[in-house]
Amino acid sequence: MAPKTMKQWRVQGTSGFDCLKFDSQAPVPEVGDKEVLVKFNASSLNYRDLCISKGFYPFPVSDNIVPGSDGAGVVEAVGKKVTRFRPGDRVVTLFHQEHFGGSLDPHSIQTAIGGLLPGTQREYGTFDEQGLLQSPKNLNDIETSTLTCAALTSWNALYGLKQLKPGEYVLTQGTGGVSIFAVQFAKAAGAKVIATTSSAKKAELLKKLGADHIINYKEDPNWGETAKKLTPNQVGVDHVIEVGGATTLKQSLNCIKLDGIISLIGFVGGNSKEPEPSFLEALAHVCTVRAVFVGSRLQMEEMIRAIEANDIHPVVDEKVFTLGQLKEAYQYMWDQKHFGKLCIKI
Repeated sequence: MAPKTMKQWRVQGTSGFDCLKFDSQAPVPEVGDKEVLVKFNASSLNYRDLCISKGFYPFPVSDNIVPGSDGAGVVEAVGKKVTRFRPGDRVVTLFHQEHFGGSLDPHSIQTAIGGLLPGTQREYGTFDEQGLLQSPKNLNDIETSTLTCAALTSWNALYGLKQLKPGEYVLTQGTGGVSIFAVQFAKAAGAKVIATTSSAKKAELLKKLGADHIINYKEDPNWGETAKKLTPNQVGVDHVIEVGGATTLKQSLNCIKLDGIISLIGFVGGNSKEPEPSFLEALAHVCTVRAVFVGSRLQMEEMIRAIEANDIHPVVDEKVFTLGQLKEAYQYMWDQKHFGKLCIKI
């Protein structure tokens, strides 16, 4: 039986991490007929969460929102019309609560948790039964809490438009959650990985994950051309996981093969001082430049099956925070002290 009150965070304003407000006596939400009450055991952070609190997230956000899209836990109670879950089931959240399959549409894009709908940085939450999935059997709750956003985004990038095939080349940027999942998914599929990083220490960790080639982008500003030369007959890579944004897109275009796919995912590189690639530059590379905004429940189900079949375990930073330390976790991530996913134990 769930208690009547719980601990949770809310975002009040866009002034930075001080706008995160902690409530130790928030009411536990009541369960509707088609809803599931989840007791969260873990959550994880994304760059999106930091952007929301700092006021430069490019999508609408509700006032006083409970932050966090990623969460894993156990079903505490179910409504009388719920058929997909029962108490005791281990579950994980779906990012867009009503994106079940196919492309995003104007309605489903408005159902993102931690932005427009209440998120996961709390002890308990209610969700429509359609907005949850069974957790992978091979992962614990900390690991499972990393799948909602970064993992699904990476899976969509590699499989959403044109399925990744064995022997193809994937270029990943940095060591954030999306990029590391891309390395893991690509290697499980029999693909080759060229990874970029700025750190010798992180390069060693990327090697342990199976990256075939590693380029230090600080030492090699023309890493796009270098990556292209590493592919058979120097034709270029099949997929680029583009997380840097304006600062890296030109190099991504330099390494993509004809008819390759550049998946636009983030803008962690900030603004570029150099002119951004023109329409003609993109056209000249005869590639697909595709924006990816997480993925559907159908894709997440496919991803979870692949995680179980290949016994893939998410890379989690060695430092795990508690729910009460959420502000410190935000700052730790902002300072780029993490490797892989940064998690919260609830």
